[in-house]
Amino acid sequence: MGDAAERIMQGLNEALVHARGEDVAGLVVHIPAAVDVAAIRRRTGLSQAAFSRRIGVSPATLRNWERGRRAPEGPARVLLAMLERNPKMVEETLG
Repeated sequence: MGDAAERIMQGLNEALVHARGEDVAGLVVHIPAAVDVAAIRRRTGLSQAAFSRRIGVSPATLRNWERGRRAPEGPARVLLAMLERNPKMVEETLG
């Protein structure tokens, strides 16, 4: 296997280990303290209903996040932070 393929496989294996909740040496995950969910959704160009379907939450949950009644936690916050950096990721990955 070529060097690039080996690095990709290593990354995939590390992602699996991390997904199981195990420690991965040298892995640093930045989870922002707060995210502007409404702004992130608007940048995707999707309605609340469409966006909530794409990210796997109920429209009511999304409305609560956007109105500041509740805040996304854990994996949802990570996903939203990723969407903040690349709004097209919804369509490219989840659409």
